Amino acid sequence: QVQLVESGGGLVQAGGSLRLSCAASGRHLTRYNMGWFRQAPGKEREFVTSISWSAGSTYYADSVKGRFTISRDNAKNTVYLQMNSLNSEDTAVYYCAASLTYRGATPTLYTYWGQGTQVTVSS
Repeated sequence: QVQLVESGGGLVQAGGSLRLSCAASGRHLTRYNMGWFRQAPGKEREFVTSISWSAGSTYYADSVKGRFTISRDNAKNTVYLQMNSLNSEDTAVYYCAASLTYRGATPTLYTYWGQGTQVTVSS
């Protein structure tokens, strides 16, 4: 069993920055691919970014490329999402996810999910 807990969400002004963390327990995440997704009210859950277990490969949605950065510290069993130049369209609940076999953009192919953390960008 793997449990993921997101933290770091909150209220930030447009143009500001925020860093989210996803801490894992139950199993070490060294060999897991990790992803970040978000879901705004009335919208479907959408892919944000992902990183391979070796941290040698990353992928970003066009909407966040150049603004968001995913990273991981396997020794700390933690994945991070650095968000810069935030705008109102980034307002959503952000979820981290893990999979031993998948590292793409389809949310249903991830095995483990956190409970989510709210990010609100004020204008």
